[in-house]
Amino acid sequence: MPSQRVFALPRQQSLLLPAVINPFVQNTQLSNATILKCVLQGIILVPLRAIIISLVLMVTWPVAVIITFKHPLKGAVAPMTGWRRLMCQSVMAALGRAYYFCMGFRVVVKGKQVGSSEAPILAVAPHSTFFDGIVCIMAGLPSTVSRIENLATPIFGRFVRCLQPVLVSRKDPDSRKNTIQEIDSRAKSGGRWPQVLIFPEGTCTNRSCLITFKQGAFIPGVPVQPVILRYPNKLDTVTWTWQGFSSRTLLLLTLCQLYTTVEIEFLPPHIPTEEEKKSPALLASRVRHIMARALGVPVTDHTYEDCRLMISAGELTLPMEAGLVEFTKISRKLNLKWDNVRKELDGFAAMASSCKGGRITIKEFASFLKLPVSPALQELFALFDRNCDGTIDFREYVIGVTILCRPANTEDVLRMAFRLFDTDEDEKITREEFTVLLRSALGVSDINMVKLFKEIDADNSGFITFSEFQAFAMTHPEYAKLFTTYLELQRYQAIQEASPGDLELSGQVSSGDSQEDSISDKKDD
Repeated sequence: MPSQRVFALPRQQSLLLPAVINPFVQNTQLSNATILKCVLQGIILVPLRAIIISLVLMVTWPVAVIITFKHPLKGAVAPMTGWRRLMCQSVMAALGRAYYFCMGFRVVVKGKQVGSSEAPILAVAPHSTFFDGIVCIMAGLPSTVSRIENLATPIFGRFVRCLQPVLVSRKDPDSRKNTIQEIDSRAKSGGRWPQVLIFPEGTCTNRSCLITFKQGAFIPGVPVQPVILRYPNKLDTVTWTWQGFSSRTLLLLTLCQLYTTVEIEFLPPHIPTEEEKKSPALLASRVRHIMARALGVPVTDHTYEDCRLMISAGELTLPMEAGLVEFTKISRKLNLKWDNVRKELDGFAAMASSCKGGRITIKEFASFLKLPVSPALQELFALFDRNCDGTIDFREYVIGVTILCRPANTEDVLRMAFRLFDTDEDEKITREEFTVLLRSALGVSDINMVKLFKEIDADNSGFITFSEFQAFAMTHPEYAKLFTTYLELQRYQAIQEASPGDLELSGQVSSGDSQEDSISDKKDD
């Protein structure tokens, strides 16, 4: 009777694709009637609003120059006081409201904003558009976190300087550390500094969920006031994501609307517990869940790194959604860094770039490994295929390579596999030795292994050394798992053929192994 392997690895729900597939795409569809309406309204509204907005900006710029005149942004920076702060809170705030009013925004404010002594941090979400700056106006111009390049922007650069932002520089390697220190200093100033307003998601989404919050706003461990944004409009002309309308198109569409409603709700401040003070990640998670409940949306483990992976997938001619792996969950459970996941994307693309939808079938899997479809290969494929749909997506590939394949690439395992090939024990694997074992392992008799042998034989010497075998296995981890699967099949066959007494003893060992497999699989859950 042919041996069959019994899978001990459970298929866990948390490893399946998330309910929110892509929070970085904007799917607004414009009907012909909608386009016609925008054109007719825009003929009148756009020129009129453009003129009025220009007039507002002409007043805003000199006021901003006066407020920031000879007031440093770097070095020993002190919070604005006296007439400077008064002009910011009254004149500049009024001009900011006028600016958004001229663009057609109707602002609805709910809840009550507390002072900086009660909640030094304002955490705003979801962040979905460049129009979200309106919350800064309505909150009384608190400090923000801004890229230093924004200061050079005409007119708006001066406005940003009025906010005394915490500056971030891409060129400074110590920028992240300095930014966190500055936020901590202002948050613990006892109300001397204005509140610091932060969008903790760090990138724009389509408001279908709340993605992972970055920890910068929560490191000080001080009370945080959550602020939520809604745009309850029939036509979405504001959402600005990685896939969707461009910023110019959104601006034009928004100016063509009679009005655009935005709701800003200040939730009660969240006072961190002692446990949350010690763990910024925990505090960020608690605040995010509070905001998600108020919004009625789910949370996901997507992050800005998912955006980067999504863009990288597009550059590799894969569907951009292929790069969305819920980076926080994957990196936390599998202990992976962004560079490692990005490297795996290259390997996945080598197999999936020609496949429709960017998913790998067993045929593409076998073709990439230059092996025929066989029971052993089908078993390996099934271990990757977490949801058993007959294909492997990038998320399943990352999990499979990390959990199933890379642990098999230990030196002990590779030496054991090498010894299996090296039947005459001369520390060299000839083409004949290589072919005979793979024929046995893969259960086929007519396989041509010449091309694969040549790829492993890096120096074209006609035989494979252990260093060549190891180097190939490290760069092609799927093969290492294939070899260890063969070893497990051999052990399983030996157990089946053992005497009853031996079988009982072996069964105990096998049970322990199965338990170990199951436990190791839970590391990724």
